[in-house]
Amino acid sequence: MKIVVIGGTGLIGSKTVAILRQGGHDVVAASPNTGVNTITGQGLKEAMAGSQAIIDLANSPSFEDRAVLEFFTTSEGNLLPAETAAGVRHHVALSIVGTDRSDNGYFRAKVAQEKLIETSGIPYTIIRSTQFLEFLGAIAASGADGNIVRISPGLFQPIAADDVAAIVADVALAAPRNGVVEIAGPERAPFNEVVARYLKAIGDPRVVVSDPEARYFGGRVEERSLVPLGEARLGRIGFDEWVRRSRAAA
Repeated sequence: MKIVVIGGTGLIGSKTVAILRQGGHDVVAASPNTGVNTITGQGLKEAMAGSQAIIDLANSPSFEDRAVLEFFTTSEGNLLPAETAAGVRHHVALSIVGTDRSDNGYFRAKVAQEKLIETSGIPYTIIRSTQFLEFLGAIAASGADGNIVRISPGLFQPIAADDVAAIVADVALAAPRNGVVEIAGPERAPFNEVVARYLKAIGDPRVVVSDPEARYFGGRVEERSLVPLGEARLGRIGFDEWVRRSRAAA
């Protein structure tokens, strides 16, 4: 089976490509540095030729509201017609749990992306994921004020990138759902407690303070705005196992 992974050299993309290639599939790791650019359209026709499935993991280089919206609408505006012309039978896109429950500009851009996919006429599956454990350091940095890190007490259920990649690969090989699949990590806890646990694990002396007014990349966090509300497919790697693997890799 030929599968094109857009964003195939990134964190999730590189892991997904490796899993699919291990399974014997013909996989194109598509990204600007491999000659495939969804913003300019460069290389799309050639990459799509003969493809049965497309996995869209492209991500905006900017988180500024207007820039991120333009990125996702332009990317899909080039990608989806190329897939239609090539007869692609399954479009898989990675999105975010809570996209429709936040005032975050990035989330609004992901909603716009999802709508383009849903109305494209191409069979699809949208995978909404909770935040990756790999981004806990960046989250702590975004809430830092000197030695204090202010984090919302809303619920949080981060997932390991290895689990995300495994599920993305599995979904791509299955029949299109023409709907949304939500995925999350196996452990749920208050956001501030997860970040405090992370800082302790890496020996970071900063103190995490629970602050209901703390923003998450610009958006307000309600109790359940960052976790699945209904049924979700859970990863297998818990926090302690993820820390162990991260140390071993380092």
